[in-house]
Amino acid sequence: MNELLELSVCDLAERLQSRKASPVELMEAVLARIDETNEDLNAFVALHDREALLALAKASEERIGKGEARKLEGIPLGVKDLENTVGLPNTRGSLIFKDRVSDFDDTQIARLKGEGAIVVGKTNAPEFGYTAITKNLVYGVTRNPWNLAHTPGGSSGGSSAALAGCVCPMNTASDGGGSIRIPASFVGAYGLKVSFGRVPRGPLRYWASDDTSVYGPLTKTVRDAALQLDITAGVSPTDPNTLPDPGYSYVDKLAEGLPPGLRIGFSPDLGYGVVQADIAAAVEEAAGVFEKLGHTLVPLRSGPPVMGREWGLLGGWEKAAELHEYLPDREAEFGRTFIAGVKMASERMTPEIWKRISDGRIALQNWCAEVFDEFDLLITPTVPYDAPPAKGPFPEETEGRRQPPAGVAAFTIPFNLSWHPAATMRVGLSGAGLPIGMQIVGPRHRDDLVLQASHAFEQERPWHPEWPKSWESPAAL
Repeated sequence: MNELLELSVCDLAERLQSRKASPVELMEAVLARIDETNEDLNAFVALHDREALLALAKASEERIGKGEARKLEGIPLGVKDLENTVGLPNTRGSLIFKDRVSDFDDTQIARLKGEGAIVVGKTNAPEFGYTAITKNLVYGVTRNPWNLAHTPGGSSGGSSAALAGCVCPMNTASDGGGSIRIPASFVGAYGLKVSFGRVPRGPLRYWASDDTSVYGPLTKTVRDAALQLDITAGVSPTDPNTLPDPGYSYVDKLAEGLPPGLRIGFSPDLGYGVVQADIAAAVEEAAGVFEKLGHTLVPLRSGPPVMGREWGLLGGWEKAAELHEYLPDREAEFGRTFIAGVKMASERMTPEIWKRISDGRIALQNWCAEVFDEFDLLITPTVPYDAPPAKGPFPEETEGRRQPPAGVAAFTIPFNLSWHPAATMRVGLSGAGLPIGMQIVGPRHRDDLVLQASHAFEQERPWHPEWPKSWESPAAL
């Protein structure tokens, strides 16, 4: 494996722009690594023409030589197969759309390409991003480079596998209930679910009113995430929910350091989660790093309302509205579990249930307001247990205790519903040798503070550059 693939995006950009490495060499390394690993990982599901990619890399090399390099000049980019990028499929992991090819770039992709990133291909995702295990009827199962028997999470599972397996240095991700943070946690990466509206979505074919999903960074380092956010954040005319440009650089905010004397809330379970013992111990020990840095860590007194079922029903109802024209005639083309959830939501949703969901979100909003009136940040585990098997299922129990609804996303869903920024970072390995994630949640719109806290922790307890670069390929998984 070419040593360039072990580097962070920021280090790669410096290496390329100082002409210590070539974009052509880097692109050749990525393509070779895809060839080497994809039978095992199934991270990439579609690629651009290789000669065209090498020509784009050569053009980046020439631009660097002329002193015209952009921030991401020559950096290879994988795009999650729930997003649009010109000339590549956007199947959304569904047989319904298996032949659909995008004729435009989503705003985030256009902004990354505008700074010199080169789209290599599409990374795998579960059907319509509905689950935290990446498999679908179009492209099959994606596996975790730490252990191929396990999932790299979802819905950004192809992106997380490509990142952690040192296949492609930069990959897009999105999060509607944990789909950045869960895969980042399962592969030991950094993942930031930004404040709702921070990064533009679309242009959209369908206006979803549940307002939970965001694009955001899934990276090897915190600085990589800050750089990506510098490029992708800001108002878009095709997304009315986008927030204004913050007026500063997130990379510069990291250099300022974490403000002193913060008051940080800590909860091992948010009052309802069921957490694997070694994960609970690792997260609690990691949270103590902030005390060593001079901040105050205080146990949380109460947890938020439990809304896993309501979140699932809301998402299923939205999907039923989006896909109703294909039902019931093409029902057999959808995954059984996925379409069962859509049909259940379609049959169950009533004005009374919609009101109950609305009331729950108000209660959650009020809980968050109280928490962030008392605390500057909140720390929890990211995921309550080890990455499940690559094909599933999710565990119903952990160490003899029954998991609550949406157990895998018990700690991530609340902050999609509330719109608060939340990040995950690696804090160690479990007894099974799989990565453990800790979640840091910040006040609404304080993505900068979450990044600063993440960076402070990373400086004390760095996880990069420890990544699985090789693995045994079992004959039967």
